[in-house]
This record gives sequence, structure tokens and C-alpha cells, in this order.
Amino acid sequence: MGSVEAQGWAVELESVFARVASRFGRADLRWRMRDYLRGLVAPVARKNGWQLAEYAGHRTPDGFQRLLNSSVWDADSVRDDVRDYVAEKLGPDGVLIVDDTGFIKKGSTSAGVGRQYTGTSGKIDNCQVGVFAAYATARGRALVDRELYLPKAWTGDRERCRAAKIPDERGFATKGELAKLIVTRCLAAGLPASWVTADEAYGQEWKFRRLLEELGVGYVVAVPKSQQVKSLAGTWRIDELIAQAPEDAWQRLSCGDGAKGRRVYDWASAKLPAISFFDGENPTHHRWVLARRTLDRPEEIAYYFAYAPTTCTVADLARVAGMRWAIEEGFQAAKNECGLDEYEVRRYVGWYRHITLAMLAHAFLTALAADAAKGAAETTPPAASSLSPWQRSADSWSISCPTTDRTATHEITH
Repeated sequence: MGSVEAQGWAVELESVFARVASRFGRADLRWRMRDYLRGLVAPVARKNGWQLAEYAGHRTPDGFQRLLNSSVWDADSVRDDVRDYVAEKLGPDGVLIVDDTGFIKKGSTSAGVGRQYTGTSGKIDNCQVGVFAAYATARGRALVDRELYLPKAWTGDRERCRAAKIPDERGFATKGELAKLIVTRCLAAGLPASWVTADEAYGQEWKFRRLLEELGVGYVVAVPKSQQVKSLAGTWRIDELIAQAPEDAWQRLSCGDGAKGRRVYDWASAKLPAISFFDGENPTHHRWVLARRTLDRPEEIAYYFAYAPTTCTVADLARVAGMRWAIEEGFQAAKNECGLDEYEVRRYVGWYRHITLAMLAHAFLTALAADAAKGAAETTPPAASSLSPWQRSADSWSISCPTTDRTATHEITH
């Protein structure tokens, strides 16, 4: 690292310390937080208590354990600082991405731990699971919010919860409910996200999609191939509906750049009829069905529901769908570079504190790299066709609606 680069690194890190310093009421806590954060962004082989303490010049990790477990400071306030810092560095009109990740753990005393499925190992494992949100723009991506998932085996055993210092008011909440809490909190706080995206575990949930519509934010969310599409035009499984798409409804588009260059797929999309009960007489958004087909394996098709401003194009939807992978990249970077998963705390408050400080460390690294970030999307104009129920409408496709009754409200939302 050159001297100029090192100086810029140090200046930015000091600005991060200044941003969160007021959250730590005592001077010794502030210095301990600084040492902990420095260790999280440093080239330390494994970012556990002992190695972080050794890097900081501490004789033992006891000070860091007190920082995470018993000191008086509010991790949620620091979380808010992380979110605002990321928004400032990455800019407006971004995508808020929701997903969960697992933390493989031994034993049974860590808050929320249990045998449950996690994509981290791709199987049922003994782990904790956190629901997260990341914010992404063309300049970069970083984690901005988090909630620990507590299985019913935990929330139904209050003594076990108290032993792990889980608040009595914390009851059971599904991952979808935690996702709704996070999205509502981020948007209410002014995070300048224009879109939300998520995988099918969240996208298939009608209440989650409807919340986003009520919040006035666009979305492109994955859904399973068995997802029902219900509208005034009819009812289909989404894979059966997409199978009826004429070949010229497919467009070859890039959904952004990946590690190996442009990620190009064939995309098919169609607008669904408006719902006047929800949308009024002059809708500002359209609902869409969307599919992504792999070029060399056309049998591999991913399916989506979308809700987008009336001015949006299929290329816009493809770009947002492609942004979902940014949170996977964020998880990998935060774990590999900032010790997101290398904590040695068992209590509920300790989990939130370490995870929040690791998110702050990752946000700092994202800010350093933000000026180098790039993003692009390309479009290819579609050709014309006219096959029912897919109907050509101006420069896009729609699902034809044979009825004029646009006020019925039963089973009319996808």
C-alpha cells in the first residue's frame, strides 16, 4: 500500500470512528471499539478474541469480551449509523436486498442455535441464522441491517432464553416477518432504495410483496416454479404461463457484470392487468411476471414477480433481478475480510454487537472501493408477436384480460 493510499485509508477510518463515537459513553469503551474495529479490517488470520487482542496489543481478550457482552452501548444505534454511512457512500436509487445466512456453531447455548437449514453449508446443520439486508448501487454493496432468527424451540422455552439474555418481549417471528421488519425500518429511516429484491423464500410470500407495494417501492423477487399467478386474466402456475410465451417474447439482456464479465440471459416478461382496488384509476406501477433462461441450458429457468413504475423497461427489471447476488457477495466479503462469522459470543446482545461492528468494518471497506465500482445493463429490442394469453402492447408484452370487471378483489393478486 502506497503512502498516499495508506493516508486516505487512515483518514476514512478516523471518520468512521468519529461517526459512531457518541454511541459509546465512556472513553475506554471508545478506544476498545476502535481497537476491535481496526482488528476486523486488518489482515488478521482468524478474527477471534485472542487474535484480535494480540493484534491490538492487549494481553487477553477480556476487554473485547466486555465490549460485546456487558458494556453499556446500543448496537441498534450503531446499526443506524452503518445504514446512513452506506447510503452516503453508495448514493441514491439503489436496491435493498433481503436474504439470510447461517453461522455454523457447536453446542446448544448460543442464542438461537439449533439444527436448521442454512445455505452456508447447503444442508441442515447446527447453526444460528441471521436475516440481513444489503444496500447496493453501481458503486458497491454493503450490509445495512440484521436480525437474529429464533426458532420456536427457543422462544417456547423462556428459561433458555433468559440464560442467553434474550429479552422477554422477543417472541417467535418467521424469517419473512423479520424481513418485513427490516425493510420497513430501512425505508422509514430514509434509505434511498428505489427497489427491493429477494430470493424465493421471501418472494413467494404475498404479505411481503404487498407490504412493498404499500410502501411504494418497486420490487423484483424470485418465486418457485409452482407459484400461482392469479389475476383477472386467469390463473396459472408461473412455469406453465411462461411456457406459453412466444419465442420472440424472449430478449437477450445483461443483468450486470460478474466476476467473469457480463451476465447474459434470455428474459421473458409480461405485464399483468391492473387491480383498481389497490392501484386506483391511474396506476403509477405495473405488476409483471418475469423469467430468466440460461443460454446454454435453456431448461434452466428462474421465475420472478415484479412491481415497477410504469416507465420501467424489461432491462430495468433484469438489472434489479441481477442485483440479488450482491448480498451473497456481501456475506462472503464480510465473513472473509471482517470476521462476520468468527465471533465467540453466546449471548443475544453479544451476537448483535459483533455482527453490527463487523457490518461497520465491511461498510468501511466498501466505502474505500466505492469509486471503482461500475455497473451496466444492455437491452435488445424485442420482435413482434401475438399469441394468447400473451399480447403485444406497445413495446412490451402483457397478459390479456378478457373481462372488464376490474373491481373484484378476490384472488386477484399474484
